[in-house]
Amino acid sequence: MGKRGLSEADICDRFITPALMRAGWSSQQWKREYSFTDGKIIVRGKLVARGKPKRVDYLLFYKPNLPIALIEAKNNDKSVDAGMQQGLAYARALEVPFVFSSNGDEFLLHDRTGTFPTVEQLISLDDFPTPDELWERYKRWRGIQSDQEAVVTSPNYAAPESKAPRYYQQLAINRTVEAIAAGERRLLLVMATGTGKTYTAFNIIWRLWKTGCVKRVLFLADRTILVDQTMVNDFKAFGAAMTKLDRSLVDKATGRVDTSYEVYLALYQAIMGTEDRESVYGKFPKDFFDLIVVDECHRGSARDDSAWREILNYFSPAVQIGMTATPRETEYVSNIEYFGEPVYSYSLKQGIDDGFLAPYKVIKVDLDHDLSGWRPAAGQVDDSGAHIEDRIYNQDDFDRSIVFPERVRAVARRITSFMHSTDPMNKAIVFCENVDHAERMRQALLNDPENRSLVQQDDRYVMRITGDNLEGKAQLDNFINPKSPFPVIATTSKLMSTGVDAQTCQIIVLDRRIQSLTEFKQIIGRGTRLRPDYGKYYFVIIDFRGATDHFSDESWDGPPIQVYEARGQDGDVRVDEDGQSDYSEGEEIDEVLEDGGGSENEELDAGDRKTKYVVSGVSFTVAAERVQFYDKDGKRVTESLRDHTRKIVRKEYASLGDFFSKWNSVGRKSDMIGELIDRGVLIQALEDSGSSEVDIFDVLCHIAFDQPLITRRERAERADVESFLSQYGPRARKVMVALLEKYVEQGVEAINEMGVLKLTPFSAMGTPVEIIRSFGSKAGYLSAVRKLENLLYKSAS
Repeated sequence: MGKRGLSEADICDRFITPALMRAGWSSQQWKREYSFTDGKIIVRGKLVARGKPKRVDYLLFYKPNLPIALIEAKNNDKSVDAGMQQGLAYARALEVPFVFSSNGDEFLLHDRTGTFPTVEQLISLDDFPTPDELWERYKRWRGIQSDQEAVVTSPNYAAPESKAPRYYQQLAINRTVEAIAAGERRLLLVMATGTGKTYTAFNIIWRLWKTGCVKRVLFLADRTILVDQTMVNDFKAFGAAMTKLDRSLVDKATGRVDTSYEVYLALYQAIMGTEDRESVYGKFPKDFFDLIVVDECHRGSARDDSAWREILNYFSPAVQIGMTATPRETEYVSNIEYFGEPVYSYSLKQGIDDGFLAPYKVIKVDLDHDLSGWRPAAGQVDDSGAHIEDRIYNQDDFDRSIVFPERVRAVARRITSFMHSTDPMNKAIVFCENVDHAERMRQALLNDPENRSLVQQDDRYVMRITGDNLEGKAQLDNFINPKSPFPVIATTSKLMSTGVDAQTCQIIVLDRRIQSLTEFKQIIGRGTRLRPDYGKYYFVIIDFRGATDHFSDESWDGPPIQVYEARGQDGDVRVDEDGQSDYSEGEEIDEVLEDGGGSENEELDAGDRKTKYVVSGVSFTVAAERVQFYDKDGKRVTESLRDHTRKIVRKEYASLGDFFSKWNSVGRKSDMIGELIDRGVLIQALEDSGSSEVDIFDVLCHIAFDQPLITRRERAERADVESFLSQYGPRARKVMVALLEKYVEQGVEAINEMGVLKLTPFSAMGTPVEIIRSFGSKAGYLSAVRKLENLLYKSAS
């Protein structure tokens, strides 16, 4: 067989791998078919799938944690440069400077460092660069000096049970270590919530500590749970060299602090001074720590008068690293002002696109009086008999200076309705205005008739988890534990807005004013973890206060999967140009006590300190819902969903016959659906906004070609099933009948996948192998499914 008849894998095995070995690359210095993303989660109605992961044919490493080159291979039918564009796209993500493309004849090298004579050049199979040659060029590119090399090439922590870093974590580690080795003293790492900031921080500290670059380290956090979890999880490798820093380390007799440890973890409130006591941090010499890492530095470390800044100023000789999930705080206060531009950033949008973080849907709910405001009648009194000040009360007042019990119940009813329409055991956090509002919300949710049986099953179904409530705080660990079914719904104010690793939280409810982009991003971060093993592939934001309008940041967060709006009566989608937020960027209010408990009694502002009116009997109702969508490029659709769909489908298929012919010719309907999605058809939006009983094929025919809508049940009943089934044996007939019912229930994609044979009712008919044997072979089974599909779509209507 000639070279042109070889597969891509054969080209790699026979030509590329030998070329690497001849150039001195050991088998430990490259990874074949290296997948560096998981593939984006794609949500369509009730169906969830993953996109294709990004995979490099060869990733070359100078050291185990230092990738410096990649190779994209193609078979010999293609030109030598056929893989270059794809390789360059991967190189940009991996920040790899040398990109090679090969078809087995030779290599094409693209140099991103400027250290080769030309940007691109052909290299023979015998002249592939050695590891040392590329490393020398890499060092020139990155400005790495000889005395920095030992630190830059130092290994991450490695143990049998330790996990390998994701590509972006490794980049964050490497860039930070390089910057510190080069002499930088203030560094900022920006990584979205759920992307492993603490794990990244540990490896940075570990490498600097093991190489002797730093000897004593202080890790600062603002929640007790963050310190405790860090010590027993990511930082446990430090062992006896590590301790928790608080007043217990101060000798009562001498007043001296224990300086025998090398790695200290501290709650910043626990080491601050008070009017009655000296600070703990002040008992250390100012040059005691070589490195300080500030977790969640968005919480005010850049503020001149903040506790963070006081500690950082005291230990100013130390290298200081700020870590945050938020690129900036406000227009007045910026963590970038103190730490400088980020040495590395990884956004929520990137995390979602890579498949490491959960995408999200938004349900926007406006209640009638939230839109129009409420004004008391002349001389009206509240429930206690107090006269209500005559003015218009709006959302800024609700649950702060005035309370409407019916509004709380209306919100609770909408939350409950949504949860019972999906899964009432999906964990949810309801963010309220204050502790009083959180308690009212708890009671309203408990008292909703639809929740009664669940509350009777376990009275922890709804819990108020706030800083002033010991019982609720005691349940926080259970709420964030994926294995603990209760509590399911947590009402809170600020306690759970940051640092709470609620991995299986699938619903974030916003019923509080959010005055800071930082706070908004932190709250949203409670839902970004993916846990497919617990059925969590995405999360839902239910927004009662318009926060998703005021604080949307598509460059960082990316567009949501879909946005439902309860505004106006028009079912069409009409979206204005993006406007600027009219929210004031007020200062965040510190709400945590010295013990890290997170008391929310301190979060009251001037509006909360006014006497509240409680006014019963004012009805609140939800306006009619309409939908806001984003196209395949993340741009808001400014026309009706119907017009948007019709335009794209009719552009691709001139007639119903063309569309019908293509539908019946594809091997898997999901492939054609995928093509339509790629062209911009909002399939998920059509499925979610239409009837769940209608096939997406009929929805598209109805919208694009004015065909009548029929249900999947009607389509199945029209099919000549009896004569079709007569050609199969008893078990095969039973399988086909079950597949037909699965189509009626879920649609054609549900029967396209072989995995359906593992589900009920097929699992009761035998193993997938046994079921397939009843059709003679896998090909026979797939042929039968194809015939069933053709039978269903025998005619277009």
